[in-house]
Amino acid sequence: MASFNCFVLAIFMTLSFSCLNMGLAARNLLQLPTLPGTALPPLPSIPNLPQPTIPTLPQPSLPKPAALPPLPTMPTAPIPKVTLPSLPTFPTTTIPSIPFFSPPPAKN
Repeated sequence: MASFNCFVLAIFMTLSFSCLNMGLAARNLLQLPTLPGTALPPLPSIPNLPQPTIPTLPQPSLPKPAALPPLPTMPTAPIPKVTLPSLPTFPTTTIPSIPFFSPPPAKN
């Protein structure tokens, strides 16, 4: 496990240093004066190609949707009356109060 941690640390440091070198190289390139005659040649024009004709496909004839059948009805069953038992009573307890101690007198 320790060798894996060392491997991850080595990869992380390698990536960090490579990013640092690339940042410095980009800064050096930006500080160079512009060279004369570095204009790019114009791009060639794209010729107009003939547009292909797309054949129309026959549309399939689908049957018209008929009226939906009625939903089935649920039989009503009598629901028995349920009575819950009463909850037991718990004894009440009193919480003792926390005494408040006065702070010690200040020393002058």
